[in-house]
Amino acid sequence: MSDPHSKAPSEPVRPPRPPFDHDIWRALESQGDAVVTDMRPEDVPHLRAKAIAPDEAACTRDGEFTLSRHSTVAPDGTRIRIVLLRPHGREAALPVVFHIHGGGMVVGSAYDSLPQLTELAHEVGAAVASVEYRLAPEHPYPAAVEDSYAGLAWLSTNAASLGLDPARIIVHGVSAGGGLAAAVALLARDRGTPHLLGQMLICPMLDHRNNSASGRQMAGVGAWDRTANETGWSLYLGDIPHDEVPIYASPARADDLSNLPPAFIDVGSAETFRDEDLGYASKIWACGGDAELHVWPGGVHGFDDLAPDAPLARDARRARERWLTRLLDRTRR
Repeated sequence: MSDPHSKAPSEPVRPPRPPFDHDIWRALESQGDAVVTDMRPEDVPHLRAKAIAPDEAACTRDGEFTLSRHSTVAPDGTRIRIVLLRPHGREAALPVVFHIHGGGMVVGSAYDSLPQLTELAHEVGAAVASVEYRLAPEHPYPAAVEDSYAGLAWLSTNAASLGLDPARIIVHGVSAGGGLAAAVALLARDRGTPHLLGQMLICPMLDHRNNSASGRQMAGVGAWDRTANETGWSLYLGDIPHDEVPIYASPARADDLSNLPPAFIDVGSAETFRDEDLGYASKIWACGGDAELHVWPGGVHGFDDLAPDAPLARDARRARERWLTRLLDRTRR
């Protein structure tokens, strides 16, 4: 991978961008084409074909968690799968992190990120559930968000029989899943159920308008640039007119972010989603809400998966654990 600061004289001038963290830049260089920078519709089948889900041993931390598979029904009658990971040997009603995977709305599975999430759950004494929502373009909006909401509603309704605490559900999502998690939190508020203790939005994809300063800065460099973002949004939204996109598709369009559960939002300084994520946290505060925001200097999109042993990635994981611990501590008082 060449230095992204170098460009041919005929290329358009890109706005100056924040520097990459040194360890993150080295990971970008070493992984090369394995990192998705731009993406076009014709690339989606290839990305799906080369995706490798983590194995069960990694998801369960070699048996520390018990894995079970469940299902529920979406509003249109489609059966939706849910994966549940519960700490082995724990009898008390546990808090649960309800995970929604990333992948730009077009790739990914319920098993993505589960090894990282069971690490977090192990530290705070929680279970993890993950929903297998339908992907675009075959299933455009509202399939993904309604599937995710159906999974969350099922989890809340059946929590007691699963050894989980329905009063301590935290919705969690990464990238596109972070946007879906924010949308599900809005749906839960507006439909009056289920109760959410918190929302963890990790580098969330929140704004279909794709016109932020950070998007322009990061065009063609790093991970998941403005072209990839446009592709993901266009395949998800289908024929919905640009100015009529619902807030449950593009949460950044929501003017009222009051009465939402406490939010944890983190994002890299050198990624497309930086400014929309800052804007979302600011709007939560402006509406009288509770949000903790982290902007990791030099972090690209998904930097903690890209370079998991980098000090920046370790710091990000610790911040998430500490926020979740503080949130859960409120319920123990």
